[in-house]
Amino acid sequence: MKRFIFLAVAMLLAISAPVFATYAERHAVSITTASDGSATSYSTVLNGKISAIIYTKTDYDNGVDFTITSETTGQNIWTESNVNASTSRAPRQATHGVDGVASLYAAAGTAVQAPIVLANERVKIVLAQGGNAKTGTFTIILE
Repeated sequence: MKRFIFLAVAMLLAISAPVFATYAERHAVSITTASDGSATSYSTVLNGKISAIIYTKTDYDNGVDFTITSETTGQNIWTESNVNASTSRAPRQATHGVDGVASLYAAAGTAVQAPIVLANERVKIVLAQGGNAKTGTFTIILE
């Protein structure tokens, strides 16, 4: 009897459990700076929602600045100054109603955010203050 109840519960859980298909891909962009500490580099052409961007410091100088955008549409993905160590971000963008007004959570007035979507475009990574001939890697995780 116990076995029957166990099997019945297991079947019920299997039937009622939501089914989610998850797929993600990783795109790494290794960048070497020029003698003035600057660099501009691009990912391959990408499609999907940006889940995260991971910066892995190899030997950039402390205080490196990033400006990361989508090449074609110019969407701002990640801008940060004076970065000293490896780090990651899960960038999101504000959403708007069909009237162009910012969507806000009612209670606090905080912006409703959604993933940034790329459609057949590259990610442009611009660096400043990275040091002479220094390297680092930016890994873009897409859903």
